[in-house]
Amino acid sequence: MPEDQHAVHLIVPDQYVGKRVDVALSSLLHDCSRNRAADLLKLGIIKIGGEAKKPGYRVRAGDLLEGQIPALVATAYGPEAIPLNILHEDDGLIVINKPPGMVVHPAAGHTSGTLVNALLYHCDDLKGIGGELRPGIVHRLDKDTSGTMVVAKTEPVLNDLAAQFKVRHVKKTYLAYVYREPNEDEGDITLPIGRHPVHRKRMSVNSKRSRTAQTHWKVRERFEGAALLEIVLKTGRTHQIRVHCAALKHPIIGDTVYGSQKLKKAEALTRLSAEALRSVKRQMLHSWQLSFTHPLSGEWVSFESPMPEDMRELQKALKKKTALEDIPRPVSRIRNLAGKN
Repeated sequence: MPEDQHAVHLIVPDQYVGKRVDVALSSLLHDCSRNRAADLLKLGIIKIGGEAKKPGYRVRAGDLLEGQIPALVATAYGPEAIPLNILHEDDGLIVINKPPGMVVHPAAGHTSGTLVNALLYHCDDLKGIGGELRPGIVHRLDKDTSGTMVVAKTEPVLNDLAAQFKVRHVKKTYLAYVYREPNEDEGDITLPIGRHPVHRKRMSVNSKRSRTAQTHWKVRERFEGAALLEIVLKTGRTHQIRVHCAALKHPIIGDTVYGSQKLKKAEALTRLSAEALRSVKRQMLHSWQLSFTHPLSGEWVSFESPMPEDMRELQKALKKKTALEDIPRPVSRIRNLAGKN
């Protein structure tokens, strides 16, 4: 038998009779998720009484599960000695503060220098995820969005975290600098988001095929022509914050995708100085806090990444400009921006 190949020879216990075979298999094998068990069955690696069965097959008394689970294979992309800002690490997961400009996962045009390349170098004890030796990306941040991310180190932890994200149990709080001061102090945006009808790499609130999206925002600080928002994501759609801020008519400063059409107009309206914008090389969006139930301890945990240097430089410039202006403050109200029912 090849090294690390695992032989399976199990008679299904009585308590699993009548249950799906993927459920029984994942329970009987150590560190095997239901998805992994389903894959083993679909590929015919694990058979029942010598016959391949679908994951939904209901096991019977005396059923024999047997096969040879192959050794884990290395992922196609390799480790790279890229420094990581680690906020927390244990046997199940790692929480990092991602710098702006770093791509999360290798893809066309970005086969090296990614967060995954860095994690493969840092974590020499990664266990199998999806049949490969690789870190488990649970959620992503855009290349030019900085801040807190959690990554699973084992498949069971990956599945647990993915389930928490799916049922919206994870609390995700962001900081963003936007053009112009909102008239209100806080509000909710519930506009659905889908693929842009023309620009297929962009998202839009005017898509014919969209999904529910909800964002809560509140003003943390006001400046002349700009504001710092604290944003809590209730859902996790692609580019949600950037799309919703643009729909609110307060595009994120530096966002050349969703703010590009309004950028010149916004700059004219806000009268932001060249000095204030000098440090802006990307969208001013930061994943500030991330909270969830730890899959291993069962405790509610929270992690925070401080505001990065470029956003602090923008803050200094905005404060300097605002100090020179004596502007009236808008009346505080609550605003809701929602789509039509």
